[in-house]
Amino acid sequence: MGSGSDTMELQSNRGDDAHGAVSSHYSVYETKYQKSLRHYLTREALPKESNYRNLQSIVDGSSARPTLDELHDSTYHGQQGISSNAQTDDPEDPGKKKGGKVIKFGWLEGVLMRCLLNIWGVMLFLRVSWMVGQAGLWQALSIVISANLVTTITAISMSAVATNGLIEGGGVYYMISRSLGPEFGGSIGLMFTLANSIAVSTYIIGFVNSMQDMLYYYFDGLQIVDGGLNDVRALGTGVLVALMALAIVGMEWVTRVQMGLLFLLIGSQIDFLIGAFVGPLDDESQARGFVGLSAVVFNENMGADYRPVDGQEQGFFSVFAVFFPAVTGIVAGANLSGDLKNPGEAIPKGTLLAIAITLVTYIIYPFLIAATVVRDATGDVEAFQDFIYNNTGYLNGSLTVLDAPTFGLDNCYNPAENITECKFGLTNNFQVMELISAWGPLIYAGCFAATLSSAIASLVGAPRVLQALAKDKLYPGLHIFAKGYGGNNDPIRGYVLVFILSLGCIMIGDLNLVSTLLSNFFLASYSLINFSCFHASLIKSPGWRPAFTYYNQWVSLAGGIMCLAVMFLIDYVTALITFIITVALYLFVSYRKPDVNWGSSTQAATYVSALKATLDLQTVEEHVKNYRPQILVLSGPPSTRPPLVDLGQLITKNISMLSCGHIAQKMDWRQRSVLIKRSNNWLTRHKIRSFYHLVEAEDLEKGALNMFQLVGLGKLKPNMVLLGYKSNWNKCDRADLKAYFNTLHAALNMQLGIAILRVPAGLDYSQIIEDEDAAPPTQPYINGGHTDLADVVDPSLQQQGQLAQDGTGSEASTPPGSPSTERANTVVISAEEAAANAKKKKRRGSLSSLYHGPGGAKLSKDVMNNITIFKRKLKKATIDVWWLYDDGGLTLLLPYILTTRSNWSGCTLRIFALANRKDELDVEQRSMATLLSKFRIDYGDVIVIPDAMRKASESARADFEQSIEEFKTDDETGDGCTLTETELFSQKDKTNRHIRLREMLIENSMEANLIVMTLPMPRKTQVSASLYMAWLDYISKDMPPFLFVRGNQQSVLTFYS
Repeated sequence: MGSGSDTMELQSNRGDDAHGAVSSHYSVYETKYQKSLRHYLTREALPKESNYRNLQSIVDGSSARPTLDELHDSTYHGQQGISSNAQTDDPEDPGKKKGGKVIKFGWLEGVLMRCLLNIWGVMLFLRVSWMVGQAGLWQALSIVISANLVTTITAISMSAVATNGLIEGGGVYYMISRSLGPEFGGSIGLMFTLANSIAVSTYIIGFVNSMQDMLYYYFDGLQIVDGGLNDVRALGTGVLVALMALAIVGMEWVTRVQMGLLFLLIGSQIDFLIGAFVGPLDDESQARGFVGLSAVVFNENMGADYRPVDGQEQGFFSVFAVFFPAVTGIVAGANLSGDLKNPGEAIPKGTLLAIAITLVTYIIYPFLIAATVVRDATGDVEAFQDFIYNNTGYLNGSLTVLDAPTFGLDNCYNPAENITECKFGLTNNFQVMELISAWGPLIYAGCFAATLSSAIASLVGAPRVLQALAKDKLYPGLHIFAKGYGGNNDPIRGYVLVFILSLGCIMIGDLNLVSTLLSNFFLASYSLINFSCFHASLIKSPGWRPAFTYYNQWVSLAGGIMCLAVMFLIDYVTALITFIITVALYLFVSYRKPDVNWGSSTQAATYVSALKATLDLQTVEEHVKNYRPQILVLSGPPSTRPPLVDLGQLITKNISMLSCGHIAQKMDWRQRSVLIKRSNNWLTRHKIRSFYHLVEAEDLEKGALNMFQLVGLGKLKPNMVLLGYKSNWNKCDRADLKAYFNTLHAALNMQLGIAILRVPAGLDYSQIIEDEDAAPPTQPYINGGHTDLADVVDPSLQQQGQLAQDGTGSEASTPPGSPSTERANTVVISAEEAAANAKKKKRRGSLSSLYHGPGGAKLSKDVMNNITIFKRKLKKATIDVWWLYDDGGLTLLLPYILTTRSNWSGCTLRIFALANRKDELDVEQRSMATLLSKFRIDYGDVIVIPDAMRKASESARADFEQSIEEFKTDDETGDGCTLTETELFSQKDKTNRHIRLREMLIENSMEANLIVMTLPMPRKTQVSASLYMAWLDYISKDMPPFLFVRGNQQSVLTFYS
């Protein structure tokens, strides 16, 4: 067996190496030994396509790639075979198998045919001849080439985007949204849907108008109703109903009908070509300006002859604006990307080939038109016959056909009425192609085919774009259009909406302005397609690897700019309307912040810009004027200490960096991931812009030291640490007390500022409030939150008050119980009931919606006030600043920043300072006031304390002595926590000063809303942890919210400009 296994491995490896390179017997061989190879590799998985599918697709658990834990840890018994990033797909995913026949198209019928039908529109038959008459042949060719240059560049960019991974349903919307992000994609997707919906009615009205012309010329003015607007409404409604029925029947029948229309469209063009080479068949055609191939006429039509139309002057750009819609329609195939067998191959091939074919026709036809038809003709058959058959000058060759009295603008002018009477010719008659053709009715059939094919393309394309947009849930209320029916996931609901919109526009009947707006919508999407390609190339994301490599980022940028220019050239008013609509929709989606992750180039750009800015910041010299408090909050899980995190947010919001630090014991990757995700979700839900850092360490001191050294990037790193006051310092284990005290030393050793917050009700609310992310929604909800931290962090740490609390302690009336105690008193609530409770409490903008008790219970008003102490708005409040020692100004800067916040803007600063000499109180008070004025800091009052060194009262001293009694020892060696007589004697003056500070606080600051005081310096080797904590405790006990602050002795304030 051993040798057999070795042989098997050797042969299998040979098969792998040769796979895809040589003969097919290797693939047969691999299939034969696949089971044995998988058995030999145990948990390892072979590379296969299913392991790299979209995260939203269904992955078979038996064949998915194993997780890293499964491979690395032999004792791991997690969920076997399912990668941690595997997710279930959307219930409406078109990839799911449904009943009905699934129709997928290749590049020929799926893209090329649809693009040809859309590009060869009514403009081909009605406006190409007019363009030649106005602009002349050379400028007409310039217009054609310029317009096709825009569409070609756009198609190249679209090909690059389309081949950078699998393209699903949604066409242009899908490509733009996945490339540039939901903001751009959502705005263009909605506009594109509306534009296509209205375009259906536009094309149908064009069909009806052509039908009316044909009935008038060939059926003696036959009318349906009144020959006018009501005919448009009646015929248009009937055509719309027929097209709607065709779309609902299915894409297979749509393709069949469009194939027939394409043959009809090609046949009409062949009819035109035959007529151009054969020439006029009767004198009437010649009298109307069609003289056949003529060098004289060709030379006459070379130059431009711009004339007013309906009172408006014409020029190169106005004619360009009229012609440009004739080359749009290049996204007709891309809009049906979900119905293509291989979109990445079909879209580039079919679109570019369609542009090439139509470009050839748009170049040939102007040549033939310029060589066969004059610009102006009266249509007077008798006058033309008299000139041709009786004029000796024409008969002997001294005159040309252009000298006929029926041709030329001069022969059409009526001086009496000051009008021109030429009704025929290139500039006067839009039916020139019908005049040139061998059989006129076939040209009308071509017009019908062009209009109906464009209408069908818009009718089946718009609902699919809407369906893709609805599935992404970028706009409220659109989700009802996400549902599909049948094997092709047909968007029937979208069809109904497009039908209603189109019917309403058909009832209006006049869509001239709307038609121009449609072209602007299409151009806006073309511009964003080009910008998508440019942006993705510029960012150089490793994920940008399009299979179509014939693109250039700068050419794409030029194409995007050209599209914008064309928008404004066509009509600057509608261009502005399009721009405003795009911006409004962009801002709406941006405001909603949809929870999507598409790997767009905008996301990549965020990384690139952040990296560049961080690196650039390295070269920026620090200056006191640019100082910003960058705070590391030792918060533990942020959800457990909201007031501490809220204070950090209040100080740093919009001006500097905030980081939340959590120290925990060893855990595996899954537990870390769960905890990190929950904490980040909590920060996001509470609109706190902060980084969350989870560090594993044996105790608080080591974990905090690691954070002080490693948190941050470059100069974006904390320069001060904010932590909670350890209220159980005199009851906790001595090792915990020492770890907390050493953490302060570590911060000072790292030249960090320190802020310690103490609030009367405590900071730790982990046993009072419930985290919404505490339990998976698919599991029964456990009241008490034991599924939150208890499952991730060692319960003993919570009992010790060490890691789970990060040393902040709690002053709540009921101390947090151990997890085991909490589990014993849990009440099980179903997931449905918990969801119902959540809906009841969700009132946007209300603080009560952010916090709730176990099982969704409403918290009392007092508890809510304590939790949201730094979120609530204060009116006419007071912040007392006890700036005792010069720490660089941080003690003064932080309260000033608080007064700049909207919630605390009504606060008044009162500045307290110690007097140096009792006999110079007025001088020192004026000096402090002058200094504050130079610092540009508004204050309400400056108070200088004259007798800080006076001996404290005996009762106060006795009270302090009682608080440290249990820490006293006769052993002079000490352990860092015990108090020796030597230490007490050496620190007696400082102890007295701190006792006096409390007496002065009671006299002056008991009514303040917040007290900020310079933190006493914990001198190494001179003061023990117990004595230092006793100082802080005695100063701040039973006081309003208290914030000790100590800077790093570097100036953070300056009065220089």
